[in-house]
Amino acid sequence: MTTSTWFDSSIENALVQHQSPEDEQAYFVYNLDALKEHLARLQQQDVIKLWFAVKANPLSKIIQTLDSVGFNFDVASTGELNQVLAQGINPNRVLNTGPAKTKKQLAAFVKKGVNTFVVESLNQLTWLNEVIEEQAADSGSISDAEKPQVLLRVQLQWDEGEKNPLGGNSLTPFGLSVAQWQSIHVDNFPALNLCGLHIFQWGNMLSNEKMFSLWSQMVAPLTELANSIGMTLDVLDLGGGLGIDYLGEGNILSWDKIIEDLAVIKANAGVKELWLELGRFAVAECGYYVVPVVDRKINYGQEQLVLAAGINHIIRPAITDQPFPVRILRENFDEQNTPMEKFDLHGPLCTSMDKLGHLSLPSNTAVGERLVFGYTGAYGFTESMPFFLCHELAAEYVFQAGKLIEVRAAKPASSYLA
Repeated sequence: MTTSTWFDSSIENALVQHQSPEDEQAYFVYNLDALKEHLARLQQQDVIKLWFAVKANPLSKIIQTLDSVGFNFDVASTGELNQVLAQGINPNRVLNTGPAKTKKQLAAFVKKGVNTFVVESLNQLTWLNEVIEEQAADSGSISDAEKPQVLLRVQLQWDEGEKNPLGGNSLTPFGLSVAQWQSIHVDNFPALNLCGLHIFQWGNMLSNEKMFSLWSQMVAPLTELANSIGMTLDVLDLGGGLGIDYLGEGNILSWDKIIEDLAVIKANAGVKELWLELGRFAVAECGYYVVPVVDRKINYGQEQLVLAAGINHIIRPAITDQPFPVRILRENFDEQNTPMEKFDLHGPLCTSMDKLGHLSLPSNTAVGERLVFGYTGAYGFTESMPFFLCHELAAEYVFQAGKLIEVRAAKPASSYLA
């Protein structure tokens, strides 16, 4: 039997045999054993400190697996922080990012023990300094060891740029320009350990050469900025952006080359620590989404399949024009010896946006059969738009030690409608 390169055949039998409860239309499943093996490989280096961008997948079992191999956690909201802390993670292993921090939120994070922050505006920098000074006024003093580590997020521009969900070369709310940060001096924020710079503008990069070129271009302006504001640049955070080949075009990043390139960047920048915040590159490959076909028809010569769920569960294809890869979930299915045909795949929502791709499936695909989409371990369940048309919330399972285990049951609209 042959399978798609993205599909882990060890999980196939469990998915084929799974009998969904009556109120479960579709579900996500995450292969935790495969995930742990992948994460352990990422940690087999001493060049970079790795953080997990919780926005990619905040499921408790995912966080616990990342914790077990020593990942730290990048959170961008109070909800993400609470979810991480609920798994027993020490708050000193949490990095607070995000463009919408208020003074109230910063104070709450400090109170909960978070001591590493990326600030994205002059206001955030001032507020955090005030929070720590107010805390010191209550306690009497603040030692250097108690000062939070703070990185300034920088937004650069390139002459030959491109747009992507993180902005790329377009103007975004993420961070400030070099000129804006040059208006401050480290000495003006005595309650903070201003020790690093953060930059992250490029998403789902699929070329080692292009990533290294962009990283290399960042070094000079960032080190010059640090010098101009009196900062000893100890930490450089390059964000993430490492890509997944959703389209199956053979554009696969080499992790060994990434580490080799980052060792050069680290040396050139002269920093003590180099950080990356991984999202999809850490968890995308462990996830699958299973959904049944509810209708099949032909419109103007084009075969169409209508599915029980679509962008209400997996919206990424609609906002990126990159479909998740798909195959039929069929016992003893042999892709290479089965006649295939291109189908337009649509979900149940009353909008033409609800399209999951134009993809190859067996020409005899029938109503009632189930499809399985890959790479949904990242930007799946929590990036969906589940409330439109009052459909159910998807169930979530994990696959571990050969067993499919329910983590969250499917929820009907009545569970969230007032």
